[in-house]
Amino acid sequence: MSKTSVKSTALEQRVSLSQDGAGPWLMQVLTRYGLLLLCVALVVLFSLIAPSFASMLTLQAILSSKAKIALLALAATIPMIVGKIDLNVGFGIVLWHILTITLQVEYGFSWQMAVLTVLALSALYGLLNGILVALADIDSFVATLGSGTVLYAIALWHSGGRQIVGDLPDAFIALHHTEIGGIPIVAFYVLIVAVVLWLITEHTPLGRCMYAVGGNPAAARLNGISVNRFTIGAFIASSVLTGFSGVLIAAEQGVGQASVGMDYLLPALVGAFLGSTTIRPGRVNVWGTVVGIAILAIGIAGIQQFGGEFWVEPLFNGATLLLSITLAGYAQRRRLLNQKAVQRSPASTADKNNQKAINP
Repeated sequence: MSKTSVKSTALEQRVSLSQDGAGPWLMQVLTRYGLLLLCVALVVLFSLIAPSFASMLTLQAILSSKAKIALLALAATIPMIVGKIDLNVGFGIVLWHILTITLQVEYGFSWQMAVLTVLALSALYGLLNGILVALADIDSFVATLGSGTVLYAIALWHSGGRQIVGDLPDAFIALHHTEIGGIPIVAFYVLIVAVVLWLITEHTPLGRCMYAVGGNPAAARLNGISVNRFTIGAFIASSVLTGFSGVLIAAEQGVGQASVGMDYLLPALVGAFLGSTTIRPGRVNVWGTVVGIAILAIGIAGIQQFGGEFWVEPLFNGATLLLSITLAGYAQRRRLLNQKAVQRSPASTADKNNQKAINP
């Protein structure tokens, strides 16, 4: 793999307040940070309407309930960076959380061995999906839908269609139910994963190669980047993170059941798609995904505080998914136009210099 010193933001058009004026500069700020500002606005609005919203209890509830979705959204973000989609962020956790419990309750595994076994199996499963997509050249949506359905069937067979209940060690339960300074520990898991992914994707040659594969696989291959290796690696990393999320769900609920899982798929994908419209518009990015999940979490929490019906949450998630895909497509088109403008700029400057040289 050849190294590159080109920054991942090299083709983003720069807008300066002094050079371009207040209008274009403000538009760029709103495009990049509009969702973040909307998050703040929603918090202020809900707090003014219902003072109980601005409480530590509400914050703890949001962080505890949405942290697993945030982890799954980050898991979905990794394959999306290389231009693929992984539906197993929903299908995978069904088997992984059931298996985490049955290994301890029925097979006598220690909780540490159960967790390591689940993570190892999830890595192998990610490898399988990566091979199907990269080497067998199957569309990632079709490949992960098919393998995910098989995984769901295995979960049904393994559990016998019943709930798996048993005494779990306190140390295992503490993986989810511990608090640090009043903040649920799962929120720190999200923060650590987000920071690590951000550092890798934005500040290392590995991350730049991933974006190159997602942007133009043919050009990446011509530049000596192993497209198949990065694609397979993305699916492995996504699957391991999904497996870890399944472990946390098992520690939270203490019960294994096949009905858990599909409720996580849509919000996770919504967060990842919505994230591609902010911070780095038109490009899937880690902090954008975090902001996207924050929008969902705050919006749903506010609606529930005002007595929203049980069907409001899936309606909100579905409508937000449609909106996020529309905005993501628009942001991607703007990004391509910006890239063409940046690429034309040096050529225009060179032409002017040549013209001056000919006609001094």
